[in-house]
Amino acid sequence: MTSSMPKQSDGKDNEGAYAEASLESAKKVLQLEADGLKALSDSLNADFNKALNILEATDGRIVVTGMGKSGHVARKIAATLASTGKPALFVHPAEASHGDLGMISEDGDAVIALSNSGETPEMADLVAYTRRFKIPLIAITSRAGSALDEASDVALILPAVEEACPMGLAPTTSTTMMLALGDALAVALLERRGFSADDFQVLHPGGKLGKRLLKISDIMHSGDELPLLTTDATMSEALLVMTGKGLGCIGIVDESGILQGIITDGDLRRHMSDDLLVLAVDAVMTTGAKTITANSLASEALGIMNEKSITNLFVVDEDSRPVGVVHIHDCLRAGVA
Repeated sequence: MTSSMPKQSDGKDNEGAYAEASLESAKKVLQLEADGLKALSDSLNADFNKALNILEATDGRIVVTGMGKSGHVARKIAATLASTGKPALFVHPAEASHGDLGMISEDGDAVIALSNSGETPEMADLVAYTRRFKIPLIAITSRAGSALDEASDVALILPAVEEACPMGLAPTTSTTMMLALGDALAVALLERRGFSADDFQVLHPGGKLGKRLLKISDIMHSGDELPLLTTDATMSEALLVMTGKGLGCIGIVDESGILQGIITDGDLRRHMSDDLLVLAVDAVMTTGAKTITANSLASEALGIMNEKSITNLFVVDEDSRPVGVVHIHDCLRAGVA
């Protein structure tokens, strides 16, 4: 890719042309990298599944290594694998020669080695170590027949595409393909292992992602906090329970404990009269109220409450028996938004 940038001048006449040329250069980079990803997708073959088989069978850790730009990509791949439930770490190949080989165990570990040329000299000791102790080695390289390719148990060869760097020197398209291939391995491995949103939440308890994966069971009120009465109760009893529990609602159940309806502050206002306290609860309750299950996401509950303009949701089991109640403030306090 040759540069089409106009020469800068002190005048303003060239500013528009220079800005346009910059955008055009950026678009060329993105197009070249997109072309590289398309070529990578088309090149995947049985070797990808062989690599997955090795990673799936790994009882220990997946060690990812690379030098320079490949090393930065390797760090990200290790982090992605770890966040999707497969223990992984990055080992610097040069540091490995000075003691960090001890971080790689012959008891169940596997190694993914990244090198665009496949001839990175700093990687020689680490590769030799995997061969000596029969540690599975997966290579990601652009050069078939390279030393890394020949030494590996399986090699994922990147297709020959143009680097986005106009001089063809700085790793750009090649590192993008490496990064994407690491994501492909991590996601395919995740799906093979049946890694669920529950598993993901355990490994991501902090930040917005962790909050989005909170479950109703994590924040709902249950046990003695649950405001419930049976259908033969009166509104005077209902008011006492509603006031005591402080959730602004009460669930009404039949003799089998199945939810029949709910009473909220809104129901009280709609039925305000001199004889309210002597009315039966089933004369005031709202039937067909929206409910949710304990294993649903808290974000789903918040969405329902916003859509229906309500502040509470009763949580029920498979038989429609109340097991909890969640208030909109519970979601907001937990950081669910």
